[in-house]
Amino acid sequence: MAKTAMVIARKVDSKILVLRGQRVILDTDLAELYGVQVRQLNQQAKRNAKRFPPAFRFQLSPHELKILRSQSVISSERHGGARYLPYAFTEHGAIMAATVLNSERAIEMSVFVVLAFVRMRRAIAGNRNVLTKLAQLEHRLEGHDADIQDLMNAIRELMSPPEPTRTRIGFEAPLETSGKTLKARPGQSRKSK
Repeated sequence: MAKTAMVIARKVDSKILVLRGQRVILDTDLAELYGVQVRQLNQQAKRNAKRFPPAFRFQLSPHELKILRSQSVISSERHGGARYLPYAFTEHGAIMAATVLNSERAIEMSVFVVLAFVRMRRAIAGNRNVLTKLAQLEHRLEGHDADIQDLMNAIRELMSPPEPTRTRIGFEAPLETSGKTLKARPGQSRKSK
């Protein structure tokens, strides 16, 4: 029983798409899971229109259909695909569909559909947490970049050898200051001319 539930759960997980910023399941996939024809599913949704506001069920635009066909989610018209724009059911719409269909299989499968949406929501929330933590880390590192650069400059200064202090060897002539010549110290003799 557990293996069967896992297989069904994986099958349902693979049917969930993101359209218009919402996680949805297409009418063809939902009808297959509930064991009814697509026509019957959509007919029941139309008969109970008050139970299916746009937040629960919406029809795809031609552009969205084209994108889904290019991604091989929906078969092309050449291969017997649908000739109408399909409907997308949100999590709440899928649950409501199970209640209006009122079949044993629809009720049983709605549990798997709800669990699939919950798993997807948790996975997305987990990804948001990771992205938030990465942004915080990146912000901290930006402040450290200047500090690290200052540290590297200080290390380079310490590694470069200091200029040697050289003492001159030999005789230095006395300097003349303000036009006066320096007199020899007492005790030194001057050479006469």
